Amino acid sequence: MSYVEMSGAKVPIRMWADPATVEEGALQQLRNVATLPWIKGLAVMPDVHYGKGATVGSVIAMRGAVCPAAVGVDIGCGMSAVKTSLTANDLPGDLSRLRSKIEQAIPVGRGMHDDPVDPGRLHGFGTAGWDDFWGRFDGIAEAVKFRQERAGKQMGTLGSGNHFVEVCLDSTGSLWLMLHSGSRNIGKELAEHHIGIAQKLPHNQGLVDRDLAVFIADTPQMAAYRNDLFWAQEYAKYNRSIMMALLKDVIRKEFKKAKPVFEQEISCHHNYVAEERYDGMDLLVTRKGAIRAGSGDYGIIPGSMGTGSYIVKGLGNEKSFNSASHGAGRRMSRNAAKRRFSTKDLEEQTRGVECRKDSGVVDEIPAAYKPIEQVIDQQRDLVQVVAKLKQVVCVKG
Repeated sequence: MSYVEMSGAKVPIRMWADPATVEEGALQQLRNVATLPWIKGLAVMPDVHYGKGATVGSVIAMRGAVCPAAVGVDIGCGMSAVKTSLTANDLPGDLSRLRSKIEQAIPVGRGMHDDPVDPGRLHGFGTAGWDDFWGRFDGIAEAVKFRQERAGKQMGTLGSGNHFVEVCLDSTGSLWLMLHSGSRNIGKELAEHHIGIAQKLPHNQGLVDRDLAVFIADTPQMAAYRNDLFWAQEYAKYNRSIMMALLKDVIRKEFKKAKPVFEQEISCHHNYVAEERYDGMDLLVTRKGAIRAGSGDYGIIPGSMGTGSYIVKGLGNEKSFNSASHGAGRRMSRNAAKRRFSTKDLEEQTRGVECRKDSGVVDEIPAAYKPIEQVIDQQRDLVQVVAKLKQVVCVKG
């Protein structure tokens, strides 16, 4: 489908979704965003759903301003994937050992490494810029400086919620590695710290929703936020790179005889800010639950833990600000999913996948998400499908 255009106070709302299927709370959030004085454009992805302040699945372009809640609290959250030389024929009949080895190598949930990972010991990991990155920690908000030790130990860890590590097969039987995570607790604390500051600024007092508070260009508050934001985005990217290196090491050891080779990694943020130019204007584009899909950009659009995912290539559609969806998108809240489904339902819907099937992950059941094929179909003018993946192992936080 192409987009549907709804009227908004300052800009039209371009939706790559059927407005009739979007909950009223999310529609109201979109209308609220369209009232912001600094807004220059708003694009809505097919996985759109209610979020804090701004919907998940929205791309907001503003001039001289940025809204921290339109980035999300998990700054830099995103995906990484890599194709391997292994195939379905290399897999053992029982995948439980492989899942266990991955969970041993990559801490999940609230877990962290006993000591910070030394990237110099990771096979093929590029350490250029590593010391400079950590050196810049001294320049971030004083309120979170005491978290440095924890941030070091959480680097290379998965977290919880909808974060995951997967071993997948594509339609040709090739084996892929894929993971989803962000900036862990340090990104969340930085986001919440700056949202609190923004909400107290005088220019935000008349907004329709205090969660849409913005920072304005050429102010000390904006400079401080941008510094911490870009640092956290880098943290998230490093976090995924280290996890992928740890995951590759597991694969090398478990499939030693096959001597696995790995192709170039695909990596994309889906909660972040980028400086981009449209219609002759330099804009700050926030993608909250959306990936960049410029012409030729590779991206990853995952489904749920039992359905599969897509590797895509962007078509460079400027109407969407060169963006596409970040996943299937939830169609019910976590609490609603827990009320509605049981562990038996989870077992049924994840049959054939080596994964947790206990009550702790019922809120991640496939039925809590929109059908991924439908979401892909709604953005055929945004991305081209390169490969469809189906997970055989899924590690959840």
